[in-house]
Amino acid sequence: MGTNGSTMLEPLRQGLPPLDPSAVSSAASCALPARYEAVGSARQFTRKTLVSWEMDERFDDIALVVSELVTNALRHALPADTPRAACPVAGAEDAPVRLHMMRWTSRLVCAVRDPSDESPVAREEAEDDFSAESGRGLFLVDSFSDGWGWHPLAGALNGKVVWALFQLA
Repeated sequence: MGTNGSTMLEPLRQGLPPLDPSAVSSAASCALPARYEAVGSARQFTRKTLVSWEMDERFDDIALVVSELVTNALRHALPADTPRAACPVAGAEDAPVRLHMMRWTSRLVCAVRDPSDESPVAREEAEDDFSAESGRGLFLVDSFSDGWGWHPLAGALNGKVVWALFQLA
């Protein structure tokens, strides 16, 4: 595992159930530009990653959660003046949102990094109003994962990481 993966684990350690970072069996990440089309890219990346890890039977639940986490990052965590151009971001390091997937023997973590310091807020009324156009994202994340949380980034990186945990058979 490269430094990107181990650096990514630093803010996650406090809020996740005990996980040994040295025991990560696989890790992958992708940069996502500030466009809503990036949600589709995140789903494609998730499918490709899960297939390579021979976990494609978990795609539906994991992709739903990834889609919600990425949508929330794009909708709520980017400054209002962030360009949302139709062309891809020139360099991956310029991408404001990044998806990380880390797999242990019995657990998988999907984490989305964004530049906002604001905590994610679950709208409680979303549980009662399934006809609402938005506001159900974190309710769905909570429903389809085995736990989720968030942490501010440490060190030179600004922003936060919102993660979801999946128990594996």
